[in-house]
Amino acid sequence: MTIQRCAWAGDDPLYIAYHDHEWGVPCHDEGKLFEMLLLEGAQAGLSWITVLRKRENYRAAFDNFDPHIIATYDDAKRQELMQNAGIIRNRLKIAAATQNAQAFLKIQAEFGSFDAYIWQFVGGQPIQNSWASLREVPAETPESKAMSKDLKKRGFTFVGSTICYAFMQACGMVNDHTVDCFRYPELSPHS
Repeated sequence: MTIQRCAWAGDDPLYIAYHDHEWGVPCHDEGKLFEMLLLEGAQAGLSWITVLRKRENYRAAFDNFDPHIIATYDDAKRQELMQNAGIIRNRLKIAAATQNAQAFLKIQAEFGSFDAYIWQFVGGQPIQNSWASLREVPAETPESKAMSKDLKKRGFTFVGSTICYAFMQACGMVNDHTVDCFRYPELSPHS
């Protein structure tokens, strides 16, 4: 029997594993939320599979996404990262990692956790959508626009509303698996 997945999962084993085990699963882990925010920003203008293929390199290059360490990156460290062929070598995206780490730590201090802050944009619970096909899935929503606006106000970069919506999908703040996908009922509380 063939397993029905979201059309975007394709046949790449890395993409399939990401779809089957990670994408859309509600995440409340601070480290993982920060990792996904940085990776979604790095993905801007590129395909997600490009970022997935470089993810382990990112973990090594960016101190396992520890915001306390990344917040202290200086020009020398950013220059070193620009020479790393294992990551996306974009000066603005690399600089954004440091800036976003600093902003992330400020939010943790203010709200007690980034998790408490970020999940407020969906009222603390995943939004359950019921899309019949990939064509119906929006690129942004009022929630992702509000999140983007607030993150930018707090000093984040590479957090446009489309990036924020991709982050929301990845971290399970919305269930955007199509209704024919085997993961849809597994991630829906009403099934």
